Amino acid sequence: MSEYTKNIIDIDDSLRLLGTAHVSTTSVNLVKKQIAEYKPDIVAVELCESRLSSLKRPEGIDNEDLLKIINDGKSAMIILQSAISVQQRKMGINSGEKPGAELLAAINVADEVGIPVELIDRDVIVTLRRAWKKMGIREKLRVLNSLLWEEVEEDDIDLEELLEDGDLLSSMMEDVYKVAPNAGHVLINERDTYLSGRIQQIRDKGKILAVVGAGHLSGIQDNLKKPSKETISILPELEKQPKKSNLTKYLMLSIPIILVTLVGKMAYDGNFTKVWDSISVWLVLNALLAGIGILIAGGHPLSVIVGALASPFTSLNPSLAAGWFAGYTQIKMVPPTGKDAQEFITLSDYSIFWKNKVGRVMLVVIGGNIGSTAGSLIAGGAIFNIFF
Repeated sequence: MSEYTKNIIDIDDSLRLLGTAHVSTTSVNLVKKQIAEYKPDIVAVELCESRLSSLKRPEGIDNEDLLKIINDGKSAMIILQSAISVQQRKMGINSGEKPGAELLAAINVADEVGIPVELIDRDVIVTLRRAWKKMGIREKLRVLNSLLWEEVEEDDIDLEELLEDGDLLSSMMEDVYKVAPNAGHVLINERDTYLSGRIQQIRDKGKILAVVGAGHLSGIQDNLKKPSKETISILPELEKQPKKSNLTKYLMLSIPIILVTLVGKMAYDGNFTKVWDSISVWLVLNALLAGIGILIAGGHPLSVIVGALASPFTSLNPSLAAGWFAGYTQIKMVPPTGKDAQEFITLSDYSIFWKNKVGRVMLVVIGGNIGSTAGSLIAGGAIFNIFF
């Protein structure tokens, strides 16, 4: 155990931090040994309920219907698992434990000997949403390119060196920090603070063994030096999900209001021929161009019909989109699974949009929305021409 002593840190007599590598067999064994030797009253692990569920049933998301995954709020898990898988491949790690195996081992061993377990990480969905909100458009593109599609030369890496130098997830996040500092702050600094706050919250429950990624050790130690009230008090703020801006919604709402006002003025003036011409142009162009967009995307025939019928009405409501209705129909007619989603995210060949079920759904949504938007703009211009 001596060669890994730098990953075993005693804060005081009642708190020990154990830094691990998320793909190392040695980490799994080290966790089991530390629980047996340290004999903690509480085992705290760097997990949230979402990640724990994924570790316990790794095949679960693969076999679940994509619509159910989205409805259950698990789509972030697909992104996380796929990003870890890609980063593991880039680092040349093609063997060893699955990411998070040592965290699951900590829970299993604790359960076997009757030691209570505390999950101390922030919900991964909240973390990803906060990170996404913090980033600008350029940062988002750089992150997606770096994690999912950028091809790099693969060099084999020694798993034991990985344990000494830091865990896989933290290594991935360090790369994110270089590419997108705003995301890095949420993914690294905020989580260090959150983990520390959660540890402080349970200090009165007895002797604690906190099992965390080795990359978090330094940040947690720094935060534990602060007054416990300070770190605990910030937890509610770190758990907040970002609010959506309504500016775009209001701008989009103004367009149909103006068009409806114009048509209403025509009716008020008794120009019913112009009213009928305006309504006809709106219905035909919206339906036609939305349908063409979905057809080009290779959507199911029923998706084309649904998107075309929905477009004239969704174009009047900024909170709805024809592509969503078409995409929903596509999912119901050709149901993708979580495995399809992971394959779509991890592959870099652009043909995946047509070959993969998830890629096809995305194309249908995009094609339907672009077609509907084009139809609205052209029809709007025509209505202005009719009015004036």
